[in-house]
Amino acid sequence: MKPFDPRLWRLSAPVRPYLVLTVVMGVVTAATVIVMALMIAAILAGIATDPARRTLSAWTAEFAILAGAVLIRAGAMWVHTRFAHRSAAAVVRGLKNDVLGAVAQLPPRRRAEVRDDAVLVLTHKTGGLDGLGPYLTGYLPALALAAVVPPAVLVVIAMNDMTSALIIFFTLPLIPTFMILIGLLTRGKSRTKLRAMSQLSAQLLDLIAGLPTLRALAREQGQTQRVQELGEQHRRTTMASLRIAFLSSMVLEMFATLCVALVAVSVGLRLVYGNMELQPGLVALILAAEVYLPLRMVGAQFHAAEDGVTAANKAFRLLEGPTADQRSGPPAPPGPYTIALSGLRLRARDGYAPDGLNAEFRPGEVTVLAGPNGAGKSSALHAMLVLVEPDAGSVTVNGVDVSDIDRGEWWQHVAWVPQKPVLVPGTVRANLELGGAVPDLAAAAARTGFGAVLAELPEGLETMLGAGGVGLSLGQRQRLALTRALAVDADVLLLDEPTAHLDAASAEHVLGALRDCAERGKTVVVVAHHRRVLDVADRVISVEHSAGRCV
Repeated sequence: MKPFDPRLWRLSAPVRPYLVLTVVMGVVTAATVIVMALMIAAILAGIATDPARRTLSAWTAEFAILAGAVLIRAGAMWVHTRFAHRSAAAVVRGLKNDVLGAVAQLPPRRRAEVRDDAVLVLTHKTGGLDGLGPYLTGYLPALALAAVVPPAVLVVIAMNDMTSALIIFFTLPLIPTFMILIGLLTRGKSRTKLRAMSQLSAQLLDLIAGLPTLRALAREQGQTQRVQELGEQHRRTTMASLRIAFLSSMVLEMFATLCVALVAVSVGLRLVYGNMELQPGLVALILAAEVYLPLRMVGAQFHAAEDGVTAANKAFRLLEGPTADQRSGPPAPPGPYTIALSGLRLRARDGYAPDGLNAEFRPGEVTVLAGPNGAGKSSALHAMLVLVEPDAGSVTVNGVDVSDIDRGEWWQHVAWVPQKPVLVPGTVRANLELGGAVPDLAAAAARTGFGAVLAELPEGLETMLGAGGVGLSLGQRQRLALTRALAVDADVLLLDEPTAHLDAASAEHVLGALRDCAERGKTVVVVAHHRRVLDVADRVISVEHSAGRCV
C-alpha cells in the first residue's frame, strides 16, 4: 500500500481540504503532546524534589497550561473526527459516481470484461469502495501523526536526555521494518480475498440472471455446489487475513513495549546512581511511548484500510482505462439503407468471431444471420451499431463507412432489440416510449401481439414494472421490446433472437410484423437459429469462425 496515492488528490476534490486539515491536526497534536509531557514532568519532579511546592496553588500556571493542552488536543481530535467521516463519505460517493460513469462509457466488450470488478467496487461493503472509509478516517490521520509526532518528540527528548534519544533513534526503525514485512505478507492475502469475492459475486450474478432459464430446464440446483465452494474459499481467505492482522498487531505491540522498556530501564538505573535529574528522566519516559504510538497506530490501521485501497486501485484502473470513442462526424446519408460488411473481423476469446464476414443487408428484405454459438452474429450487429471497432474489414452504410458517421445521428435511424432487452422500473407506457413518444401505442402493440398482453395486465399501459421487467414473463418482456422497436418506425431493424421465449403463435405474429416492415422498405437484420425464422427470410447468411458466406 502506498502511504498516499496521488491519484486520490487528482481525481477526488473532497480529499484535498481533508488532507490539509489532517496535516494541521497532526502538528497541533504533536505540540500538545510535548506541552503535556513537559508540564507533567515539571509538576511531578517539583513535587518530589521540592517540599515547599507540594500544594496545588504552587502549580497553578502549570496545571492551567496542562488543562489547556488537553482541551486543545481533545478539540483537535473532535474537529478531525467530525470532518473525517464527512470527507470520507464525499470521496467514496464521488469515486463511485466517477466509476459508474466511466464504466457506462466503455465499449460493450470492455464493459463485459470489467463487469465483475465494477460490481464489486461499487456495491460491496467489504472489498468495495466503501472500505476506503477506514483508509481516509484512520490510516491517513495515523500516517500524518507518524510523520509529525516522532521527529518533534525525539528532538525534545534529545534536548532533555541524549541517551534515551539514542535508544529510541536506533530502536524506532524496528517498528516500520516489521510493518513492511507484515504488509508484504498481508498484501497477497488481501488480493486473494478480493479475487475470491469477485468470483463469488460474478457466479451469483450469472446465477440470478439465468435463474428463469435454469428453472425452465429444471436445473436451478446445478450451481449450488459451486456457490458453496466459492463461499468456503471466501471464508478461508478472510480468516487468514484476520489471523495475520491480529498476529501483526501483537508483534508491533510487543516490539513497542520492549523499546519503551529499554528507555525506562536506562532512565531508572541512571536515576538510582545519580547520573541524571528527575525532570529530564520523566520527560524522556513520558514521551518515549508517544514516539512509538503513531507508528503502532499506522500498523493497526493498515489492515483495516487495505481492502479499501485494493478496491480503490481497481477503481482507478477503471477510471484510467480506455473509453468509448465519442467523436462526431457527418450525418447519415438519406435512407433507405443498404448495409455492407466487407471482411469483418472482431477479436474473440479464441481467434476472431466473425472472421472475414462478407454480407449485404438490403432494404425491403429480411436477412437472417445464422450460425453456431460464438460465431460472432451478435458481434456483427454491434459493429453495425458502432458499439465495437472492427479489428479488420469495414461496415458501410450506402457506401459510407459507418465509423465516419455521427453515432448519435445514426442511432436515430436504427431500432435494436438485443438478446436481453433493457426494461427500466416504471410503467409499461414509460418502457414503450423509451425511444420517444409513440402516437398510437395500441396499434404498435397490435402489430406484435402485445395488445393481448396489455389486456391481461391489471392497469394496462399504466401497470408498474420492477427492475428488468419484473411483473412480466420472459415472453411478454420480449414482445414489449419488439413493440418498442417497431413503434419508432426506424429505417433499420437489428433484432437478436426476436422470437426467443415466444410460443409458436406469438412468434408467427412477430415474424409477420417483420415481413410487413420489410415490405415497407425497411432494412431488417435478424439473428436467429430457429427454422421458422429462417423460413421467412429472403436471405440467410451463415456466420462461422471462418469467412461468412451468403446462402
